This record gives sequence, structure tokens and C-alpha cells, in this order.
Amino acid sequence: MTTKLDKVLYTAEAHTVGGRDGAGKSSDGAIDVKLSSPGSGKPGTNPEQLFAVGYAACFIGAMKAVGPKISVKVPDDVSIDSKVSLGPTNGGAAYGISVQLAITLPGLDAEQKQKLVDTAHQVCPYSNATRGNIDVELTIV
Repeated sequence: MTTKLDKVLYTAEAHTVGGRDGAGKSSDGAIDVKLSSPGSGKPGTNPEQLFAVGYAACFIGAMKAVGPKISVKVPDDVSIDSKVSLGPTNGGAAYGISVQLAITLPGLDAEQKQKLVDTAHQVCPYSNATRGNIDVELTIV
């Protein structure tokens, strides 16, 4: 089943040329990146790196949104080390990604950490977009 938005809060716009060996720029100019394939040694970033940063930032935002609702204060120094892996699927017929988020929540006890991460995972737009589609591993460190 496809999830439909009840209301659009924000729309990101970007223009990309050349694929993995091109460039991308957001409509407001905040992002202007040279792209390169993973492992190519060429200057630039790749879509997997952008996804890793985006998912981590979104997940922290989700924790900050749900924290007050479940009476857990998100530490100011919360951080996520993210990994997005790229590889073949279906015997090489297609390609896919997997995600690992290592979440650091200093000053919270184990129960608070788990409750915060579990609740955020239910509301995070990236988590909802990937749920059931790719392997997402959440680790509390």
C-alpha cells in the first residue's frame, strides 16, 4: 500500500545531471555537489553518502519530535554514525542498499534509549519509506 501525504509541509527540489559521475544542486543553492561513483577515487560524493547523512539527520529530528511526547529529553550531543551499503541483489540482476544506524544518546538509561529509538523509528519519514524494502539495522551505542 502506498502512503499518501495528508498535507505537504515541505518539498525539496534539486537538479542532477550526469548520474553518479555528474553533479547535483538544490533549487535554493544550499547543496551544490560534484558526484562520483563509490570507490572511483574521483572527487565528489555519491548518493549513498548523501542518503547516510540524510537518514541520520532525519532520525535525530524524529527523536527530537517524539521525545517530549514520551517524556524523554533528547541529549544535546545526540549523534548517529550511519552506514549505507550498496550491493547486488537477486543474483546480480539488480542492486540494493542496506542501512546501519549506530545511535549515541549520552546520559539516558537503557530503557529511555530503547523507548526513544523505537518510537522515533515509527515516525521517521526515512524509516517509513524504507520499512519492508531494505534492511535497516538500528544499534544503540
